[in-house]
Amino acid sequence: MMNLTLRQLRYFDALARHGHFGRAAESCSISQPALSMQIKELEETLGGLLLERSARQVALTRFGEELAQRVRDILRSVDELGDFARASQDRFAGRLRIGMIPTIAPYLLPKITKNLTRMHPELDIRVRETMTPRLIQELVEGRLDTAIVALPVSEPSLTEVALFEEKFLLVRPGSDEGTPVPSREMMREMRLLLLEEGHCFRDQALSFCNMQAAPPREMLDANSLSTLVQMVSAGIGVTLIPEMAVPVETRSASVSLSRFRDPEPSRTIGMVWRKTSPLARQLLQISEVVCLSAGKARPRQAARNQRD
Repeated sequence: MMNLTLRQLRYFDALARHGHFGRAAESCSISQPALSMQIKELEETLGGLLLERSARQVALTRFGEELAQRVRDILRSVDELGDFARASQDRFAGRLRIGMIPTIAPYLLPKITKNLTRMHPELDIRVRETMTPRLIQELVEGRLDTAIVALPVSEPSLTEVALFEEKFLLVRPGSDEGTPVPSREMMREMRLLLLEEGHCFRDQALSFCNMQAAPPREMLDANSLSTLVQMVSAGIGVTLIPEMAVPVETRSASVSLSRFRDPEPSRTIGMVWRKTSPLARQLLQISEVVCLSAGKARPRQAARNQRD
C-alpha cells in the first residue's frame, strides 16, 4: 500500500497551480526546500517523475498532468468531508472562502464582512477578488466555497442563485450636467471608456450599446472603475458604472450622473457554489446576508425556486 499523505497532495496541487517552487511554497506557508523534499518523496512513492525542472520554472510531465486532476478531485472530496461535518452543526463556524469580482468587492465586501461577523462570529472569512473565469475555475476545483458574480455563469456543476438586479448609470464630464441623456445608438458614436478585456462588466456595457467592437481611437481601457471615472472627470470620454459603485467612485470626481431611459441597462448579481457542496443550506442563508448588505430585496421567484 502506498504511503501517500494529504500534505504531499496539497503541496503537489499548489506546485501544479503555480508552476514555481517559490510561489507554491509561499502559498503553503512552508520553506521551498521543505516543499521540494515532499514532492521528491511523492515521486519516489509513485515511481514516476511528476515535473520537468528548469532554472526558472517547472512543468508537469504527462504523468504529472494526469495526477494533478486526480489530486484536485481528492482534495475537493476531503474538503467537502469537512464541510459536511460543519453543515451538521447548529452553528455556522470555521473557514468560509468567498470569491468576488472587482466590480463588486470594493463596494459590498465591507458590509458583507461586518454583517457575517456579527451574525456568525465563529466564521473565519477569507476573500478572493478576481475576474469571473478565475473564480469559476477555483470554485469548481474546490478552492472556494462560493462566489458573488454577475449571472449567468452557465457552469453545469454550479448552483446559481439570483440575488438582485442592479442598474447601470452613465458617467459624463461635469460640464455635461443637464444635457439630454444619449440613446444607446448615440452611445456608439461617443468615446466609450471600458474596463479591460476579461471583465464581465465590459461585455455588459458593450452589449447595451450594441457594440461588438470599436475603433481603437474611440475606445480606451482601464483596470478599475475608479480609473474610468477619473478619466471621465478629465474629459477623455464617457463610461457606465454599476449603481453600487456610485457613492465611492464619484465622491471626488467632477462628473455628472444620468439614468438611461427604459429599458435601463442592468446586471443580475448572484451567488454560485458547487451543486455537491454540503454547505448549500448555509450558503443560501449567506445569500440573504448579501442582499441585506446591498440594501436589496431578493427576487421572490429566485427564493421560491431554491426552496422547491
